Amino acid sequence: MTGVPASAAGGPSGARRAAGTAPGGLPVSGRAVAREARGTTPGPSGGGPRRGASGSVQGGARAHGDEVAPATASRDGAEDGARPARGAKIAAAAVNQASVWNIANLLTMLRLLLVPAFVMLMLAEGGYDPAWRSFAWAAFAVAMITDLFDGHLARTYNLVTDFGKIADPIADKAIMGAALICLSSLGDLPWWVTGVILGRELGITLLRFLVIRYGVIPASRGGKLKTLTQGIAVGMYVLALTGWLATLRWWVMAAAVVLTVATGLDYVKQAIVLRRRGIAEREAALEETEA
Repeated sequence: MTGVPASAAGGPSGARRAAGTAPGGLPVSGRAVAREARGTTPGPSGGGPRRGASGSVQGGARAHGDEVAPATASRDGAEDGARPARGAKIAAAAVNQASVWNIANLLTMLRLLLVPAFVMLMLAEGGYDPAWRSFAWAAFAVAMITDLFDGHLARTYNLVTDFGKIADPIADKAIMGAALICLSSLGDLPWWVTGVILGRELGITLLRFLVIRYGVIPASRGGKLKTLTQGIAVGMYVLALTGWLATLRWWVMAAAVVLTVATGLDYVKQAIVLRRRGIAEREAALEETEA
């Protein structure tokens, strides 16, 4: 026992260790806090940042080979990723515009183009030449077949577009209306039949637009059967049929007229129910907001 104090035994450094201070005069705990704030740990030499096992530099920088990328680069990259490119909106508009030219819409466009072609073939040579009537029937048949496929393709392959929603019903009404008007003008079909069918089609289309704020009237099986029966009946009238086939087409057209009226009344009923339900839901929602 020499009687020398412990703080003096190690000299000045021993006194500093006893006091819990670092060589720079900063308390050890405070220095550790400062290192944590900088995000660095003392390296093997005691000063610089230490590399982890993955080879990255701890302390706000990353190493790639011999180059060190500052942390601000990754932050800028994230900001650039979050910020849309200048031409993003233009590119998106171009994609949307290009999506109009899909197979479903092309079939609808073909059906629209077949309408004037059908009328010219139907009225060629006075409208009573069997050969030209056969060509007109072929154009009508192609139009009706494309009507069966374009909607199915659009729903199956997610090809529904605003153009298709507008053009498809127009094409349907155009080809059917052209055929009925041509047949009535030639005296092959009574005008009242044409009036009933076209009146129903236009009326239901208008009705759909009137109640669209309350919901959509779905197509029923009766409506699909009506469309099929109308297509068969009109197709048979377009052809120059005689004998028992001419009698058969009369009965097919009669069935088409009955289905046309029946499904039209059913759509009117659905529209009334849909409107009442929509009004009731709006009133209930308004009462909840007021409460």
